[in-house]
Amino acid sequence: MLLNAIVKEMDKDILILAIESSCDETAAAVVKNGRFVLSNVISSQIALHTLYGGVVPEIASRKHIEKINQVIKEALKEAEVSLEEIDAIGVTYGPGLVGALLVGVAEAKAISYAAKKPLVGVHHIEGHVSANFIEHKELEPPFLCLIVSGGHTHLVVVQDYGKYEIIGRTHDDAAGEAFDKVARAIGLGYPGGPKIDKLAREGNKYAISFPRAHIADAPYDFSFSGVKSAVLNHLNSCEMKKEEINRADIAASFQEAVVDALVTKTLMAANDLKLSKVAMAGGVAANSALREAMEAGCKQRGITLYYPSPILCTDNAAMIGAAAYYEFLRGTRHGLDLNAIPNLKIGQR
Repeated sequence: MLLNAIVKEMDKDILILAIESSCDETAAAVVKNGRFVLSNVISSQIALHTLYGGVVPEIASRKHIEKINQVIKEALKEAEVSLEEIDAIGVTYGPGLVGALLVGVAEAKAISYAAKKPLVGVHHIEGHVSANFIEHKELEPPFLCLIVSGGHTHLVVVQDYGKYEIIGRTHDDAAGEAFDKVARAIGLGYPGGPKIDKLAREGNKYAISFPRAHIADAPYDFSFSGVKSAVLNHLNSCEMKKEEINRADIAASFQEAVVDALVTKTLMAANDLKLSKVAMAGGVAANSALREAMEAGCKQRGITLYYPSPILCTDNAAMIGAAAYYEFLRGTRHGLDLNAIPNLKIGQR
């Protein structure tokens, strides 16, 4: 029986205490039945890492240790539930920064052992996909999902809850990684994505023609190192010729090239596979230009588009709780030997 059918037959509420610590947010949440968020507490480290121009893994790990007990207590209090009422502990165990992941995994194992609650390890990117289930209660598989974050750019067919088929991926930089590198190059600093999104509104997206990569024999795959290099070459050329550098035009033109590639390949895949539902997930899914372009493209083709609010696009524990619920129903249980896997592949169990 497909998990989709099992979900519909459930008559008991399941409460998941979820923990997320894969990068620079320490987060805990309580989620009911994979769709209803009772609490979602996030302690962000952005201000701290901005001083260094990016995430410093060792500092991130130490901050997770300082904050994790606090956010878990706050999540339980906000949800108005006790640990005894929780049915399972969900935790991100990969991919991510190994030291950061280890803090969350160790905490989840300790709680699981002490409270005698089942432990469910969750793939971080599958959590991002599941964020759509929280805000779109009507969304059910199958659908196509574009996953765009600082470390990942994938096109995935969500065949059922927890069952994925990767049909496209990046060959080099992820979209979010390219945003961060270009932002740094034009002097915007960290975090790059939101800053480019904001500056691009002041520029002309057609001012500079940056390239879009087309990969032979892999029509749904991505590559963003070329457009990143093109931006760097443009900056160097302007400096050598002593020409004025229009940062707003560069930001807008770069963003247009990335968005165009993401939207074109996603809609092509949806058309080829005859999928009428498309979702977006990950930090870059909060980009306003991407949302506008994808909405326009989907509307033109009669495709229903789903994406979470910005707070659920960035790293959070509510999405981990949603994913953990469906893994829990599948019978997924991890022992106290669960370990952090920094390069965990999507769909890997």
